[in-house]
Amino acid sequence: MRRMSVEGLQRAQQVMTEAGVHPRAIDVFSHYYRVLESGETGMIPEAGIEPIAELPRLADLDPDPGAARDALARTVVIKLNGGLGTSMGMDRAKSLLEVRSGRSFLDIIAEQVLALREEYDASLPLLFMNSFRTRDDTLAALKKYDGLAVGDLPLDFLQNREPKLRSDDLTPVSWPADPSLEWCPPGHGDLYTALEVSGVLRNLIEAGYRYAFVSNADNLGARPDPRLAAWFAGLAVPFASESCRRTPADRKGGHLAVRRSDGRLVLRESAQTLPEDGDAFADIGRHRYFNSNNLWLDLGALADTLDATGGVLGLPVIRNVKTVDPTRPDSPEVIQIETAMGAAVEVFDHAAAIEVDRSRFLPVKTTSDLLVLRSDAYELTRDAQVRLVDGRHDAPLVSLGSAYKVVHDFDARFPYGPPSLVGCDSLTVHGDWTFGRHIRVVGSAVVGADGSPGTVEDGTVVGPVG
Repeated sequence: MRRMSVEGLQRAQQVMTEAGVHPRAIDVFSHYYRVLESGETGMIPEAGIEPIAELPRLADLDPDPGAARDALARTVVIKLNGGLGTSMGMDRAKSLLEVRSGRSFLDIIAEQVLALREEYDASLPLLFMNSFRTRDDTLAALKKYDGLAVGDLPLDFLQNREPKLRSDDLTPVSWPADPSLEWCPPGHGDLYTALEVSGVLRNLIEAGYRYAFVSNADNLGARPDPRLAAWFAGLAVPFASESCRRTPADRKGGHLAVRRSDGRLVLRESAQTLPEDGDAFADIGRHRYFNSNNLWLDLGALADTLDATGGVLGLPVIRNVKTVDPTRPDSPEVIQIETAMGAAVEVFDHAAAIEVDRSRFLPVKTTSDLLVLRSDAYELTRDAQVRLVDGRHDAPLVSLGSAYKVVHDFDARFPYGPPSLVGCDSLTVHGDWTFGRHIRVVGSAVVGADGSPGTVEDGTVVGPVG
């Protein structure tokens, strides 16, 4: 197996070279390949970390308006936009999905940035990290926004790509039926490599920008906040993470902690937790914060660190096991080597974190999330902020059944748009139901499977069972 894996790395390096992947990106892939091949688990034992008692809070910040304006003037906005939404049955950029009133994620992101530019008289460049599958559609959709690009800076840069590896021998997989499926992105931890090898990092620094705010394109709560820009600039640290309080719904998600050996912040995911530490991992009173994947970077510090490490930040490896064709469970099993950008919190000296509320964490990973965001529980303000309507402190919790998993099927079952959720605490739908017009959901409501498939008739008030 050792000889085969060495041969596998050589073959992977060869196909990447032939495909024109940047040599620096190949070096980074090679590092993580060797980590994967070594069997390193990346486990973080409970005995090696300490919980975080309290973090500074965004709600307590009250920066000088001039400081906020100055910080925003030196900030760029980077949106991770490589996802296709395959888990929702999509085959193009998820950010093209309609979210509010005919607007897509891309539309709202662009409108948020343009509104901030006008309010703060800041250039605030917007860049998307696209994958080779999302680039063309994304740039075409943004053409309608005149002046969105700033100076000579591009609107996007490309995430790198790497070969999927056969799980049995770690060699690059072959799939003649669709050779494009032989490749995958390296996870959003590739942000740092992609910024460097694309030349965008150097261009931003030379243009006078110092800070970057990074977030996922499917999280419309992650609007660049001038208060956070001023806070980050005032700290003079290389890296900061926006973190939210964990709730019972977050017991299985990763959390932030402090490593005892060196006092650095670390992220621990469930896959990095020993079985005997499972109870401590799930204890939201002990480990109180999770990373929202909204990050702040000092661009100069990032460039210096990449120079010092040869481009290899040494992030924990994520071993993502899939089939080469996601639509065919009988296709060969493959491993995708990935890293997470938030894990860089342990790379930088003096990295910081700040508590933000859930309004800055609105990811859309499922059609259940999409239904909530499209509903009247949220409003879109004139400056394109997506926020809960007055009177609501938490979003409704929605759980839709398998009939709604794919966007096409989901839209067909809500032909007149989402039901009213403004008075809803939770909605669980069993079975297969098509919703009519003017439906209201109140309290903790359940639509049972009896009578499915069927129709929830116009004007129905769906309320608590019993």
